[in-house]
Amino acid sequence: MLSTAVIGVGHLGSQHARIHAELAVEGRSQFKSVCDIDADRAGKVAAERSTDSTTDWRDLIGKVDAVSLAVPTESHCAIACALLENGIHVLVEKPISRTLDEADLMIAAAEKGGAILQVGHAERFNPAMLALRPHVRNPVYFEIHRVGQFTTRSLDIDVVLDLMIHDLDIVQWLVGEDVEVTSLHAVGIPILTNRVDAANARLEFATGAVANITASRVGTEKIRKMRFFQPRDYIVVDYSTNHASISNLAPSTVSPWPGVNTRVLEVKDVEPLRAEIESFLQAAAERSRPVVSGEDGRRALALALRTLEQIHEHTVRLSDKL
Repeated sequence: MLSTAVIGVGHLGSQHARIHAELAVEGRSQFKSVCDIDADRAGKVAAERSTDSTTDWRDLIGKVDAVSLAVPTESHCAIACALLENGIHVLVEKPISRTLDEADLMIAAAEKGGAILQVGHAERFNPAMLALRPHVRNPVYFEIHRVGQFTTRSLDIDVVLDLMIHDLDIVQWLVGEDVEVTSLHAVGIPILTNRVDAANARLEFATGAVANITASRVGTEKIRKMRFFQPRDYIVVDYSTNHASISNLAPSTVSPWPGVNTRVLEVKDVEPLRAEIESFLQAAAERSRPVVSGEDGRRALALALRTLEQIHEHTVRLSDKL
């Protein structure tokens, strides 16, 4: 039975703590501690989840087997590397890091310490996506919208690294993780912050697949939808409502013209974050490859950074014309 901890118990980290506490109550792990630089917050969450607290993550070395790391992205590399090198398994929230060099250091640290590094791309565990994944074959065109209402969370990163990276990861996963992105065009603008708050990217893959992805954190409603085509199928996924459906032509028995058959997939009632943490602990216990490895997280980060570079280049071109 693995002993666990959560480092960083802000908005998302507190949800990690809730799930780790639930798993401990079920006898599936031992929830040893929460850690946060804010002593009051750490103490409050620890009291709620019947565990210990600390303000220094170094206190956990030698005391736990696995941690959820939900601190600001700028701290991912330093903390994760130290833990991984000491053989502690790490589930780090996305993005894996700020830079590809940092991601490489984390991957190397995991190998050196013989530890599991998993990256928190939770949409791979969304029940609608889990139901759909076996039916995906050679997707051709994606239209994706991810819009959130403005909050003060995650303002240390652009919307591409905050929201769009989910869909960049999913598209690469569905098209094929080894398929090259041959062309990428992107635009984006700051609206309420000094970082990019809304962005659009158009990706073309070596297979011929095209993805059009829009992300915004200044919307008036929450939208998490993906639509895509593959030979003879039109597929709709709504992450917010856990809906997945496949539409295609169906032979008509009453006329010479075919009808449209829409099949709504059976979706299990699963909390994505819990499924993600359970998957992580299983990979840690078995020393097996996680569903979203460090290399997967690096691949998503590389595409997100490439998107931001394109946004910057477009902004410069636009400024030159004004």
